[in-house]
Amino acid sequence: MSNSANGPGMRTADDALRAAIIERLRTVQDPEIPVNLYDLGLIYDLKISGDGAVHVRMTLTTPNCPVAESMPGQVRDAVAQVDGVSRAAVELVWQPPWTGQMMTDDAKMQLEMMGISWREPHRGRAGRANLTVGRKPTP
Repeated sequence: MSNSANGPGMRTADDALRAAIIERLRTVQDPEIPVNLYDLGLIYDLKISGDGAVHVRMTLTTPNCPVAESMPGQVRDAVAQVDGVSRAAVELVWQPPWTGQMMTDDAKMQLEMMGISWREPHRGRAGRANLTVGRKPTP
């Protein structure tokens, strides 16, 4: 990202901190889908205040995910370890509901290379996607 006040291509301290936080978020893996949370599209928003406080809005693949209680703490701890972060807070949200289309192309390719396909067979209550992950049939 460029900042016009610093000239084209120059990164601000916030840009560098944001990049470091994203890099750290990419170390947190979903326990059921072997891809990091950031590339899965589970991180909805990342706000950094002037004093280095970070607020993360995130979701999970489904509200009844077995790590719903522990995953936000793992994300908070990962963000808090980044140099320049003074405080980290994580807000778990369910709107908009997560769908597989939120994954990056890298995440989709990783899953495909592992022989894992994903599909969203139908929408459940409140429009939530019911994610089904399974192995692709071998020829």
